[in-house]
Amino acid sequence: MTIVKTTYNRRSFLKVTALSGGGMLLGFNWFMNVVPPGKTGAAALAAAGVDLNGFIQITSQGEVTIFSPNPEFGQNLMTSLPMIVAEELDVDWKNVRVEQARFNTELYTRQMAGGSQSIRQTWQALRTAGASARHMLVQAAAQAWQVPAAEIRTENGVLSHSSGKTAGYGELAAAAAQIPVPKEIQLKEVKDFKIVSTPRQNVEGANIVTGKPMFTMDYRREGMLIAMLTHPPAFGMQLKSFDAAEAKAMPGIRDVFSIQVYQEGYEKEVFDTCTFNDLVVVVGNSTWEVLNAKKALRIEWEPIATRTEIQKFWGGQKREVTIPGGLENSTGHQQRMETEGAKSAKVARRDGDPETAFKNAARVIERSYSAPFLAHNCMEPMNCFAHVTADKAELVGPVQAPEMVEKTLAARLGLPLDKIDIQLARMGGGFGRRAYGQYMVEAAVISQRLNAPIKLIYTREDDMSYGIYRPAYHATYRAALDADKNLIGFHVTAGGIPESPLHANRFPAGAIDNYLAEEWAIPSNITIGAFRAPRSNFIAGAEQSFLDELAEAMGKDPIEFRLELLQRAKTNPVGQNNDYDPGRYAGVLELVREKSGWAKGKKSKTARGVAAYFCHNSYAAHVIDLTAKKGKITVEKVTSALDCGIIVNPLGASNMVEGAVTDGIGNAFYGGLRFKDGQPEQNNFNTYRMIRMPEAPKAIEVHFVKNDIPPTGLGEPPFPPVFGAIANALYKATGKRSYHQPFLADERVVD
Repeated sequence: MTIVKTTYNRRSFLKVTALSGGGMLLGFNWFMNVVPPGKTGAAALAAAGVDLNGFIQITSQGEVTIFSPNPEFGQNLMTSLPMIVAEELDVDWKNVRVEQARFNTELYTRQMAGGSQSIRQTWQALRTAGASARHMLVQAAAQAWQVPAAEIRTENGVLSHSSGKTAGYGELAAAAAQIPVPKEIQLKEVKDFKIVSTPRQNVEGANIVTGKPMFTMDYRREGMLIAMLTHPPAFGMQLKSFDAAEAKAMPGIRDVFSIQVYQEGYEKEVFDTCTFNDLVVVVGNSTWEVLNAKKALRIEWEPIATRTEIQKFWGGQKREVTIPGGLENSTGHQQRMETEGAKSAKVARRDGDPETAFKNAARVIERSYSAPFLAHNCMEPMNCFAHVTADKAELVGPVQAPEMVEKTLAARLGLPLDKIDIQLARMGGGFGRRAYGQYMVEAAVISQRLNAPIKLIYTREDDMSYGIYRPAYHATYRAALDADKNLIGFHVTAGGIPESPLHANRFPAGAIDNYLAEEWAIPSNITIGAFRAPRSNFIAGAEQSFLDELAEAMGKDPIEFRLELLQRAKTNPVGQNNDYDPGRYAGVLELVREKSGWAKGKKSKTARGVAAYFCHNSYAAHVIDLTAKKGKITVEKVTSALDCGIIVNPLGASNMVEGAVTDGIGNAFYGGLRFKDGQPEQNNFNTYRMIRMPEAPKAIEVHFVKNDIPPTGLGEPPFPPVFGAIANALYKATGKRSYHQPFLADERVVD
C-alpha cells in the first residue's frame, strides 16, 4: 500500500474547479525541485527535475479529457503521461481524449522535454492527480447514496455499490467538484494496474498518418509573411556589411535588413546558445520568392576576435568561456585532440595507486578513440511563427524548453512574461537541438521590426550549418595486466572540442582497485549543445570497445568479463561515488545474453558484438548480429535489453528503443560533420550521410527487465551502447578494430 501526500510544499498543490454546465476540472501543480549540486551544462539537462502539471476534465456527459503538458517530439508522451493519470482515475482508456496542453507558466511549471526525465519526474505526481480525482468522485457518490465510501467500487469510469446503485463519472462530476482535495491519497499497487504496462497505440497516430497539419511548418495565418536568414558561411566569421538593393527589387520581397539576436550586454540564460548574433533577414510573400532573394544578397564577412563570455548553467552557476578567433579545420581538430590525449590532464577520479600498477604491469594495452562533430538533422528544420505587437508576443513553434525561451523573449522584446504567449507545436524531431530556442527569438525580433505576423523558416542548409552540434571527442584507454592476465590497473583520459565526454564515476569505476580518470577540453568557436544522451553518446562506445579488446587479451568471454567486474563492484566496491547499480547493470547483460542466444564458442552465421551502458538512470545492453559480404555490411538483428523500471506503454517503449538503435547505427556508420577554414563541408543530405531504409536492422527484438521500480529514462539510454556493439561486431566480421567514427567513412558521401 502506498500513501502519498497531495501537497508537498507551497508550490505543489491540487485544485478542483466546477465546470460551467456541470463537471469537474482537476488541476495539479508540482514543483519538482531543482538540479542537484554540481550539475552543469549538458549533464544538467539529464539530471534536472522536470516539473509537470496538467488537468483532468470530466464533463457531465462523462467525457474525460487529460491534458498532456510536456512538449512532444516523438517520445509518445501524449500517450504515456495520460495513461498514468487514467490508471489511477480508473477510467476506460478508450473513453479518454488527450490534448496537448497550452504552455502556461502559471499552470505548468517547467514544461520541458529533455534528459529522459519526463515520466521519471512526474510518475508520482500524475498518479496522485488521478487517484485524487477518483477519491473525490467516490466521496461524492457516498454522499449522494448515503453509504460508506469504503463500500463503493470504481471500474472503467463507473461507480457502483452492492445495493445496485451505479453512476458514471459524468453524473457525479459536478458534485465531486465540491469535495475538498484530500490531504493524502492511497495509490494502486503495481500488480493491480490495468492500463499502465499494457500496449497502447499512439493517440496522435491517426493525425500523423493522415497528414493533418500538426507542425509549425504547416501553420498559416492571414497576412503572414515568410522570413529567412543568411548567416556567416564559416565559424569564426561575422557580418561586416551587405547590399540588398537587388534582393529588395525582386518580386514579392517586402524588406531586407539585419538583426541582432541578443543585444549587447545581455547575460545569456542556460539555453541561450547562439552561433551567429548578427544576421541578414529577407522577408517576402512566399518561400520561393524569399529563397531567390537570398541568392541575390551581396554580403561582406569579417573575422571575429577572440572574446570571453559569461555562460549560465543550471543551479545559477556562471562560468567564463573563451571563444577563440580563427577558422578551424577538422584535420587540426584531430591533431590537437591526439596531442592533448597524450598528456596528463585534470584528475577527475583516482582510486588506489594506478601509477604503480602500470609500472609493475607485465603488459599494458593502450587504445585511442575519436568521433567528429554531429549535426542533429531533425527532419523538420528550425522554424517558428511569431506575431509581436506593442503589447503582446504570440509565438507558435517546436521547442523543448519553452519556459527558458519565454524569459529570453521577454527580455529581448521588452515585454512582461505574462504578455508572452507560446503555443506548443508537435516537433519533427528534437534530440536536444530544440532546447536551444534562438530561432524563436529571431522570429520574434523580425516580427517586432515589421509589426506583422511572420513565419521564420530555416532551409536544410541553414539548419545544418548554423551550429549547436554534438562535440568532437577523443579518449585514450590504458589497461595494466599482470603476468597471469589479471586486470590490475585502468586509466582513461578523455576530452573534446569544446568539452570533455568523461563520466568519471561510471562503470568500470568501482570495479578496479587502481583506477585513474582524467579530462581536458579545447576551446572552439563552433557552437555545441545537447545531443541525444550528451557525452554518453561517445564515451560509451569507446569504453565498450576497449572492454571487448581487453576481454580478448585476457582470454575471456566479453559478457562474462563485464559480469565479473560488476560482481566485484557489487560485493566489494572501490570508492564511494559509483553512480550505477551493479546489480541492475548485470541484469541487462544477463537478459541480453539469454534472449540473444549468446554462448561462448557457439558458432553463428553472423558476427556478434555486445555492449552495455548506464545513463539517465537506466541500463541498456545490445547484442548486434551483422554480416560482411563483398564489402557490404548488413545488420541482421539487434537484441536489446533495458532496465528502466516500470514500463508505462510497452508498445511506445519498444518503438523508442527501435528508434534509438537505428539512429545509433546510422551515426556510427556514417555520421560526421567536417570543417575546412571554419566552414562545414556538409550542408545537406547529399553530402551528410544518413542511414537509409534498406540499411536499418532487419530485426530488432526488445526486452525489458520486469520490476516494480518507478520509471526512469528511456529516450536516451538505448542510444550510447549501440556504438560499442556495432564496433565489436564489425571486428568479428572483418578482423579490424574500429577506433574512429564514422566506421564506414568511405560511404559518408551519398553517390
